[in-house]
Amino acid sequence: MKILQVTPRYPPRTGGVETHVKEISERLVERDHEVVVHTADLGQDVEGWELRNGVEVHRHPGFSPGSAFHIAPEIVSAVRRSNADVVHAHNYHSLPVFFAALGVTDERFVVTTHYHGESASGFRDRLLSVYEPFGKWAVRQADEVIAVSEWERDRLQEDFGVDATVIPNGVEVERFASTEPEVHDRPYLLTVGRLEEYKGVQHVIRAMPELEEYDLLVAGSGSYRRELERIASEVGVDDRVEFLGYVDDDRLPGLYAGADVYVTLSEFEAYGMTVAEALAAGTPCVVRESGALVNWSEIGECLSVSTTDRDTVADAVRRISGATSDRSRVSGWDEVTEQVETQYSRALTRSLGRT
Repeated sequence: MKILQVTPRYPPRTGGVETHVKEISERLVERDHEVVVHTADLGQDVEGWELRNGVEVHRHPGFSPGSAFHIAPEIVSAVRRSNADVVHAHNYHSLPVFFAALGVTDERFVVTTHYHGESASGFRDRLLSVYEPFGKWAVRQADEVIAVSEWERDRLQEDFGVDATVIPNGVEVERFASTEPEVHDRPYLLTVGRLEEYKGVQHVIRAMPELEEYDLLVAGSGSYRRELERIASEVGVDDRVEFLGYVDDDRLPGLYAGADVYVTLSEFEAYGMTVAEALAAGTPCVVRESGALVNWSEIGECLSVSTTDRDTVADAVRRISGATSDRSRVSGWDEVTEQVETQYSRALTRSLGRT
């Protein structure tokens, strides 16, 4: 089958949606499907067309106000010319989903929304409210809607009135499970992700005076780094907080495995990919009772906190430290790809049933 993936960005761009699309696309190629990706991230650092591990990638120029939404109307005509069997669009919070819906004719249309209902800034929230009727329309055009968590599925039913199938993000479980833990002079806590205020790294830093036995390693880059460095200095822990910047994929599994506890206190997530990676590496987690992270709190190796004050966070870290994670609770990408492929077949079968 010919499958068209429509996504705001694609590797070498980094991020959860980027990883999701890459992993399923390459595995679909291995299953003898033809996979073509259309993105809105053309720039001077990437080619407009390339073949990446068997996946044909077309990048279109896009306008991205506030580093969001990725307006790329060329995607409409690209979808119309595709002659694909299935068009699979990703990320409700970006306009390529809407453009894909406009371009679909006889193809089956599948949407993975990665929906969390809000954004990282007031400016983006205002844009999101303007986009809402268009985004809802696009999602309702889909033959199949996929949510990456039970929490997201419930939000889609509540906000859009659509029934979604839950297919979680995947992890290369064996790669994380078989890694050698990274060794440091002192025990350390770990947080991974873009350095933006909503990710909540500042709350972990503010808890560090209560956790004198630990260092904190912060993996990721972003505009909020200077403020995080200022907070670390303000609370007197800058000598125990190390900002690693962007961390290569080859190093990440060892970082997870070497940590005593992985901590994420993000305000909203549609899934929580880094939690899955930490669990696959055998590391227990402290998560915030917010967004889809609440689903992880149902797992014994994840302890949730309802508030982010330093005493609560520090207490949770000490309580969960030493727990052993159950890797069987994490889905692998092969399993995820098989489930996505089943959704494609369902959409095509419904199409045949209507003819």
